Amino acid sequence: MSPRLDRIDLLRAAAMLWMTAFHFCFDLDFFGFINQDFYRDPVWTGQRTAIVSLFLFTAGLSQAVAVHQGQGWARFWKRWLQVAGAALLVTAGSVVMFPNSFIYFGVLHGIAAMLVIVRLTAGWGAWLWGLGALAIGLKFAAPHAIEAWPALDVLNGPALNWLGLISRKPITEDYVPLVPWLGVMWWGMAAGQWALVHRPHWLGTADAAATGVRRGLVRMGQWSLTYYLLHQPVLLGVVWVAARLG
Repeated sequence: MSPRLDRIDLLRAAAMLWMTAFHFCFDLDFFGFINQDFYRDPVWTGQRTAIVSLFLFTAGLSQAVAVHQGQGWARFWKRWLQVAGAALLVTAGSVVMFPNSFIYFGVLHGIAAMLVIVRLTAGWGAWLWGLGALAIGLKFAAPHAIEAWPALDVLNGPALNWLGLISRKPITEDYVPLVPWLGVMWWGMAAGQWALVHRPHWLGTADAAATGVRRGLVRMGQWSLTYYLLHQPVLLGVVWVAARLG
């Protein structure tokens, strides 16, 4: 098994800790301890954008390393099935908690789709920078195109809005469509490929060299999928108990 590079896992751990703090505040609001607008206030929407971007950029970096180390498709699909299965669990859980706005194409759903696309385009080299910019730019162009050509409003429907070419955000608790987020993962892949050639030390070394807190954060980054699935049920449980005791 090829060694993992610790700075990628540290970057992922940073995103996980930030996500935890964000979701803890969301749960406090959900149970009425605070009063915040997580859907429209730029303080919160901006943080969500940054957290998702960090996760997807890191996923792109990881794919660059995996391809560089010769990871085969069998191992890729094994991990992909874990991500896709976790996405289904998220959907099931959200149906229970938010039946009117359940998650059908959130972070894990988006990552599952994007991983396949990014892996298939890994050999496109510097073109990935331009493709990333195009994917991000389409987010801003799509509403104008739909306004100009009303027939394109079909893209707002649930059958196609996972593409992200929309003028109206769907009602769902988490939404990470291909546009613009595929662009962020493409940039992660491109940045990882560049770093592996020109600045490999930027990506770190094998995690065996890490000690203390650093080693703990590296391990955390390695178990990101499990952590992602468990952190919200734990946080919700803690806040629910506090609400009941209060």
